Formats: sequence, structure tokens, C-alpha cells
Amino acid sequence: MRERLDNLLYALLLVALVLLIGFLGTRYRFTHDFSHGQRASLDRASVALLKRLDGPVEIVSWARAGGELRAAIRAFVERYREIKPDIVLRFVDPDADPNAAREAGIRIDGEIDVHFGARSERLRQLDEATLSSALLRLSRAGERIVAFLEGEGERRIDGQANADLGEFGKLLETRGVRTVNLALATTPRIADNVDLVVVANPRVAFADAAVKELVDHVERGGHLLWFLEPGEAVGLDALAAALSLRILPGIVVDGGGQQFGIEDPSFVAINRHPPQAITEGFDLAILLPQPVALAALVPARWKFEPLVRSSAQSWNETGHIPKAGEPEGQVRYDGTDGEIAGPLDLAFALTRLSPRPGAREQRVVVIGDGDFLSNSFLANGGNREFGTRVFDWLLADDGLVEVGDHAAPDRTLVLGDGLLTLISFGFLIGLPALLAGTGLVIWHRRRRR
Repeated sequence: MRERLDNLLYALLLVALVLLIGFLGTRYRFTHDFSHGQRASLDRASVALLKRLDGPVEIVSWARAGGELRAAIRAFVERYREIKPDIVLRFVDPDADPNAAREAGIRIDGEIDVHFGARSERLRQLDEATLSSALLRLSRAGERIVAFLEGEGERRIDGQANADLGEFGKLLETRGVRTVNLALATTPRIADNVDLVVVANPRVAFADAAVKELVDHVERGGHLLWFLEPGEAVGLDALAAALSLRILPGIVVDGGGQQFGIEDPSFVAINRHPPQAITEGFDLAILLPQPVALAALVPARWKFEPLVRSSAQSWNETGHIPKAGEPEGQVRYDGTDGEIAGPLDLAFALTRLSPRPGAREQRVVVIGDGDFLSNSFLANGGNREFGTRVFDWLLADDGLVEVGDHAAPDRTLVLGDGLLTLISFGFLIGLPALLAGTGLVIWHRRRRR
């Protein structure tokens, strides 16, 4: 009886211990990453950023209900929630509410909106560097002021016409950018607190005083974004000279657009971009309707970095402007009247040492097209994303969270051609011969018994 009581007591204590461990497991959690370099956990830079964030973060994923995408996104975001529990993940099925998805500009299954405070940012890929960098940008305090020139027929940042930039203006507001309209005819000097001045395709000539103020703004170290269109004779030659910039005549015609299904050769589609901070990791195609080509003057006062470049099948057409559906023979490169064969540069990023006290770098971007950010073409390809990258870079808001490489050193096995041949020979001939020989030996031994 005593032995039975001891066994029963032992069993009860064991059950109580198991229940206690299970109860504590629901209240407390302990994990440890045993992978090489702890590659299954967040980098220290991401952890430090999450601990600095003051306030909740909402992540909205536009992922369809079926498939494994939602599970992958949930597992990835859970790494962030372990450090910052007030991160909320919410899924929206774009098929269940197509109108909402259309209004939000959703075009890829799994697009993500990150909301922090009054700001938000759209992500089309999900990895640690991308999400952490977005959180870093959204957490930055301070308002950025961008002045869009008006009074000469420019595209309006608050306009709703097809050629205006109203939809992109709303996007800038969600990213903490305050846009203002600036008329140099009534405001003779650009204020020093303006972070960026945008010249968006004026249609009438600037007054001499306005041109001088634009040039002075650049010479004082101000940042500038200049959209160009073919044939814009608006008296900004002095500004182009200050930027060491040459605007080639005509419009760019690119036969490479046929691979994207574009019949109009004056609509240039580009999915490969020269390496620069703006285009780093950017692999989406952008569409530029009837762009103009640019070139740098030598010697240049600036460091020129190309952002957008047409294909080798392009040239600047200075004669007949092609239309969609025209016979191929009517649009051809003849090398006359200043026509230059491609590749041609359609956008430049310019930098130099800033003359402003305390500033390190002055930044200017010139793009040979303004339609790609207009209300009519903003939703095409990666136009929206490319535009936000340009503004982030010009506003010095392009900081990235440096995530180290935690990959195991032996994850990739590199074999030479000789070794691959030897392995193939072993599997195709050697291994079958070994099995056959083993079978013959066993058969022979059994016969001798």
C-alpha cells in the first residue's frame, strides 16, 4: 500500500509539474536562434529601431485569402511583433473588395501599407531591409516643405486634371511632405525654409527676374526637381547652363517598347536602370510618354549620375512625331537634324558639395518627362514608386537600415565542371555497377553454400 501511495504521489506531482510548465508557457516566452549568425532573427539595427519607435504601427497587407502568401507575411511580421507587441497586422482581400483595391492603387498581390502616426508608406516587396527602412523614414520628425512653381502654366500639385499631379500630391502628404504653390511673379525670393523647389513643365516663358531667382536658388545650395517636355521654350536656358545641362531636340523614340506591348514608339518603357541611390533595388518598369533626351556639358560643375536610360533601339526624333499604329517605315532614324542614336539618358541625378553652411551635399534631379507622375499615368508600372524614390532622395529622406549578411558560409556548394562530370558518371554508371556487383557477390555466395 505504501509503495502504491508513493507511485500515485509521484504521478500526481509529475502531472502537476507538466501542467505548471504548460501554464507558465502561456504567460512567458523564451526563444533562442541557433542558426548561423542568427539569420532567423532580426538584425540588431532593426531591433534598436523598433525599441525607439514610440507609438503603435499598423501593417495592412492586400493579400488574397488563398495560397501561402498570408502565412509567409504573418510569420515575417511576427519577428517584429516579438520586439514591438503593438504592431498590428491586418489583411484585406483585394478580390473581396475590388473597388477599394482599385482606389488604393493595388496592382500586385501582397502589397503592404505601413502606417505610423499620420504617415504611411506603400511597399511592394517584404524583407527586413525594406520594412525597417520604411519604419525609419516614417518615424522621422519634422515637416518637409516642397514648393511647386505656379503662374506659368505648370502642372498643379493639387489639381485634378489629367495633366496635373494631384494624386501624387496626396501621396506626398501621407509621407509627411507639405506641398505649397509658389508664384515667383509675386514672391521674388524663395524662402530658406523651402526644402525643395519643383519646376513642373511651364507652358509660358518665365520673367527674367524669376529665372534669376531660380538660378540664385541653385547657387545658394537649394535642392531642385525639374520636369522637362519636348519643345519647352520657357526661357530657362540660364538654369540649364547653371546645371551644366544640355537638352537634346525632338522626342525620344524607342522600338524596345514592343516587348511591353506598347505600339506607340514615343511611349518609352524601361525596366532596367543605371546604378544609383534612387534606383538601388528598383526593378519595376516605368512608362515615359514622349520624353526628351538629356546630356551633360563638359566640363561639368556637377557630378552627373544617369537614372533612366533608353534602349539601343532608340533615338531622338527631330522630324516626324510618330503616332500609334503608323507603318514602321514612316518612323526611322536618319541621323540628320541633330538625331542621335541611343542609348540616351532621360533623367539625371546631380550632386555637388553644398555652399550652404552645415550642409554636406546639394541634390538636383532633372527628368525629361513630366507626364509619368500625372494623374493619367501615375498608376502605370512603377511610376508611383519611382517618383517617391526621387522625392525621398532629394529631401535627404532616403536613409536605409543596414542589415548585415547572416547567411551561413556553407549554404552554397560550388562545383567545377570536372567534379560535376565525375559525380554524374558515378550516379549513372558507378552506382548501378556497384549495386549489380554486390548482387552478383551475394548470389555467388549463396550458391556455394
